[in-house]
Amino acid sequence: MILLKLFWSFFQIGMFSIGGGMAAIPLIQNQVVNLHQWLTLREFTDLITIAEMTPGPIAINSATFVGIRIAGIPGAIIATLGCILPSCVIVSVLAWIYFKYKELTVIQGVLSGLRPAIVALIASAGMSIFKLAIWGEGGFSINPQNINFVSVFLFTLSILILRKWKPNPIFVMLGSGIIGGVVYLII
Repeated sequence: MILLKLFWSFFQIGMFSIGGGMAAIPLIQNQVVNLHQWLTLREFTDLITIAEMTPGPIAINSATFVGIRIAGIPGAIIATLGCILPSCVIVSVLAWIYFKYKELTVIQGVLSGLRPAIVALIASAGMSIFKLAIWGEGGFSINPQNINFVSVFLFTLSILILRKWKPNPIFVMLGSGIIGGVVYLII
């Protein structure tokens, strides 16, 4: 019975956590802490911390952690399956619809309309990260004391390297991380 509860709880989380990991946190808290009392609120905050630190989506990491805590390895498998199943079904149905009707002008129109919105979403996220890296949590300020000049230098250097020599971006990120780490250890 517990495996069925785990599956159903994380199936609901997977089905309704539209908007990514941060949007899933209240749903996970409601199921895990409030509804079933599988974890205390303190344990839940530890869970979110661990789920954030480990690679992968928060909801899936949380499902695996709660599943293993409640019912061992079978619980981890069932909870994780419950969390990913809705997305798999929805994406499979959308892919089937796309391949069946991709020649329709309506489908092409919808996709053409989505492209600028997706670019805008990515640009918005990039600008938020850029603002945080340059000015910190205080936000935009013309005061030079609030500007992180190491971040400005690394950003400019990275753009120049990427544009001029076109290396693998992973190497540029690793190099920037190493340089930034060394600079902050020295300062």
